[in-house]
Amino acid sequence: MDGRMLEGKVALVTGGSRGIGRAIAERLGRDGAVVAVAYARDQAAADEVVERIGKDGGRAFAIRAELGRHGDAAALWAAFDARVQPHSLRPGVDIIVNNAGIGRSSDLAALTEEQFDEVFAVNVRAPFFVVRHGLSRLRDGGRVINISSGAARLAMPEIIAYAATKGALDTFTLNLAAQLGPRGITANSVAPGIVDTDINAGWLRGNPEAEAHAASLAALGRVGQPEDIAGIVAFLASDDARWVTGRVIDATGGAGL
Repeated sequence: MDGRMLEGKVALVTGGSRGIGRAIAERLGRDGAVVAVAYARDQAAADEVVERIGKDGGRAFAIRAELGRHGDAAALWAAFDARVQPHSLRPGVDIIVNNAGIGRSSDLAALTEEQFDEVFAVNVRAPFFVVRHGLSRLRDGGRVINISSGAARLAMPEIIAYAATKGALDTFTLNLAAQLGPRGITANSVAPGIVDTDINAGWLRGNPEAEAHAASLAALGRVGQPEDIAGIVAFLASDDARWVTGRVIDATGGAGL
């Protein structure tokens, strides 16, 4: 693909200050998009992503968006509207990447009602209303890309609620594709497997046995990297993916084949 295929586009990436979200934000910036890096708490990390995108010749700005509470999506878009104008000649957004999410490593017996509500609020309700409030801003021919998980198709009782949120997100994607198709807007999910991010660092990094086990689960024989996921998102955001919609793109490296 042309390295500047997203020139003139504006992208919003939730959870864009770290891990997969950071890699996505930086990749879309290198591909020419103006990137709104939405973060929950760590402004320094978000500012670092914005600085990195700038050093690579791109344009970006950070907005705080703590998701998981009522009114969060409206607040996110208000912050976006207040910051986007100096960076783009046109109002609105072309690419929405719902990446922010939280995990709950609890099984059916251990998960509390409060934990259940929290994981669904961040992983399902927030993306739903980010898109709902973003529709008036989303340009025709745009993209909605939801970051799902391979856990939505593999039985993993130890993270049952998290997996259920990602299954719900995939269903949301399918229905968005049908509803937004007449406007030329595509909607797709990307489903990573185990990825070497800070969230997994505690049990994965510096643990050769854990890393070898994680690598053995993928047909491609290694642990995923954030850039692996970012490349798929960049494709879906580009015009090359204009005829792909309503799909869940497996990004597990072939786990569970």
